[in-house]
Amino acid sequence: MISNENLPKVYTPDQVAGILQLSKNTIYDLIQRGEIVAKKIGKVYRIPASSISFVFSDSDDDLQKAEKEDLKNLSRIEREISKIRSK
Repeated sequence: MISNENLPKVYTPDQVAGILQLSKNTIYDLIQRGEIVAKKIGKVYRIPASSISFVFSDSDDDLQKAEKEDLKNLSRIEREISKIRSK
């Protein structure tokens, strides 16, 4: 059995809207633009606490992590683009 203590805290867009004092529509816009990382499960979104923690810590940790991941994959992507262009 999985213990809730070991699971990351997640929020609904409505809860995040309340926490950040924004409208729910603004939260959905931020999700669509990638400014808030969220996971869509069926028809609903769940937002990990780490995705909104940057608001309180003056740090864009989630964006920095995403950028590092992009940089790791950059050379592979560039090789694939070169292969496609050379055909």
